[in-house]
Amino acid sequence: MSLSFNPLTNPYPSARSLTYARNGMVSTSQPLAANAGLQILQKGGNAIDAAIATAAALTVVEPTSNGIGGDAFALVWTKDKKLWGLNSSGKSPAGISIDGVKALGHEEMPWHGWTPVTVPGIPGAWAALNKRFGKLSLAQCLAPAIKYAQEGYPLSPVLAKYWGLAYKSYSSKFAGQEYAPWFETFAPEGRAPRAGEIWSSQSHANTLEEIANTNAESFYRGRLALKIAGFSNTHGGFLREDDLAAFSPEWVNPISTNYKGYNVWEIPPNGQGLVALIALNILENFEHTHLDTNTYHNQFEAIKLAFACGKATITDPEHMAVNVDELLSDKFTQHLTGQITDTASEPIAHLPPKSGTVYLATADGEGNMVSFIQSNYAGFGSGIVIPGTGIAMQNRGADFSLDPAHANALAGGKRTYHTIIPGFLTREGEAVGPFGVMGGYMQPQGHVQVIMNMIDFNLNPQAALDAPRWLWTKGKQFEVEHHFPRNIASELAERGHQIAVNIESGGFGRGQIILRNPDTGVLAGGTESRADGAIAAW
Repeated sequence: MSLSFNPLTNPYPSARSLTYARNGMVSTSQPLAANAGLQILQKGGNAIDAAIATAAALTVVEPTSNGIGGDAFALVWTKDKKLWGLNSSGKSPAGISIDGVKALGHEEMPWHGWTPVTVPGIPGAWAALNKRFGKLSLAQCLAPAIKYAQEGYPLSPVLAKYWGLAYKSYSSKFAGQEYAPWFETFAPEGRAPRAGEIWSSQSHANTLEEIANTNAESFYRGRLALKIAGFSNTHGGFLREDDLAAFSPEWVNPISTNYKGYNVWEIPPNGQGLVALIALNILENFEHTHLDTNTYHNQFEAIKLAFACGKATITDPEHMAVNVDELLSDKFTQHLTGQITDTASEPIAHLPPKSGTVYLATADGEGNMVSFIQSNYAGFGSGIVIPGTGIAMQNRGADFSLDPAHANALAGGKRTYHTIIPGFLTREGEAVGPFGVMGGYMQPQGHVQVIMNMIDFNLNPQAALDAPRWLWTKGKQFEVEHHFPRNIASELAERGHQIAVNIESGGFGRGQIILRNPDTGVLAGGTESRADGAIAAW
């Protein structure tokens, strides 16, 4: 029932070795965070405890991509062979409206400041996962993150790069007093910390400790909620105490499609996992060869069609006009498949922006596995940090449309189209394992690519991640990595695709995969070579 691959073969540059373990595994983009999860496993925690510990640590050791004030989604496979879904994305403030935002002088949703801030879901996700599945207390799970925040840690190279870029950008953009706490928290020396330098945040540690000791109640209905709402009110934000108090994570039924004998699972809307499933449904109708022009062409066309559908329909499920089952139906899939010809098409879709997200996968020796993702959306998020707390607020509301006729039109108390998506793979009722590729609108594109790399081309998890990636940006425009085959890029251009080689790896996503052999329980993990990725295992 497990995937068939050659564990020794990885033909790509900067390739890492495939990692094996039996008792537990944590795969994520930061070595210190992976180690935090491993500590919890070795103290008797399960994969869910380890995921919480890793996620909390990531808010400290990778604040360039996520924070306490962001959103989270999770797919949890439990040892009783059941898959659970958690949507912990927050709604827009009840008092926000299209007219209210336009009255502030905006013709589209801004990316920074209080206006794009929605209710954060991350603390609620940690508490909900811990309450339902945890073996250890929330305080025990958050202890490693608290220690990193208190004592500090040295910045890794990729982290330092993006921290520096954010500081340079924010220094030129942020002049108002509402942004002062960001600089006090993340640039205490008047600049971004550099690789190898120690950064710590006692206020971040105190906040994590308060979340741990109150099971996140303080964040939504206590002292921290008052601080958040008070700072919003002072600087003209829409977020209020009632918005925070009304929040609770939602347990959802994951959605899936069967791709060549494997069930690929995603969180339902408002997440964009539906885009990946639509694309895979289309690609199911073709034969694929590794490193082949036809295969890439079909992938390109399928992802464009899937995004056109997704961007036209995905929003808060309470506001969706189209049923998910209709979008995944055989009839609709055949209709989309029939639109693919031998040349590039140009479906109508929005320009995918870049963003910041962290993904992690965990597994334990009992059979539990977690696919978890959390994000502040664009890098550090909105640029808003609540004074004295280390809470960096997300800018997820930037994805709302100010067009009243748009499916994702802004409204009070509504969840927006959400880019972060965890993935999970099963076969014949058995867990194969969690996978994910973070990075805004790259995520469903990354899901399609790594799934096909493993299922169609028999690449092991590490090789599946290391393989050259492509990224659709808009229209017929695609970016490919520097080690993408040049002859294939030329042949794709002849078919009408506009191909640009990008030497920077940041926009192509960062993924993690853990697979489990159902017969032996052996875990096989891959981590991202485009980041400071690491696997901690025992």
